[in-house]
Amino acid sequence: MKKIELEIIALSHSITQTHSYAVVLGEVNGLRRLPIVIGGFEAQAIAVALEKMSPSRPLTHDLMKNFMLAFNVELNEVIISDHQEGIFYSKLVCTSQYDQVEIDSRTSDALALAVRFGCPIYTYEEILSSAGVEMDEENAEQKSQRKTPVASKQLQEKADDLSSYKTEELMSMLDDVLAQEDYIKAISIRDELKNRGK
Repeated sequence: MKKIELEIIALSHSITQTHSYAVVLGEVNGLRRLPIVIGGFEAQAIAVALEKMSPSRPLTHDLMKNFMLAFNVELNEVIISDHQEGIFYSKLVCTSQYDQVEIDSRTSDALALAVRFGCPIYTYEEILSSAGVEMDEENAEQKSQRKTPVASKQLQEKADDLSSYKTEELMSMLDDVLAQEDYIKAISIRDELKNRGK
């Protein structure tokens, strides 16, 4: 089967399920999108890697990457290989100096590792046709011009609330949320500080 390359174009709060997030994958050089519902922990793991943040202690996916690298195992690609009853199934295609293996994985974990390794993400035409949605060209063009994935509406609202704080308060707040490992909120604070030229 022909593989279709995808890229992460958005990470947002899920409209359909409370306490869940959606990661939206876009077809590279195409108009189709593949939304996948994931948990809050996995959303945070993906957001931390996308935003190139450095947690004070390794998150689970950082630990996995470190473990793989320590034993000379490279993650070459992630394949979203199946979709049954609303659940996506994925494989990690890994190589060592001796072998290439495919390892079964939850899609959310596979995406968190793909971002950390900088490896491509693929799916098959059948999955994209059945579970994907097609964007009109105007919306797709607007999204492709963005440099970073779209933050959720909830994150944007948090950022708007942050505008009322003084810069010193935001810097102190950033230290606190990093200590608590609340990286989603840290991203909002950091973006507010960036907007102020700090």
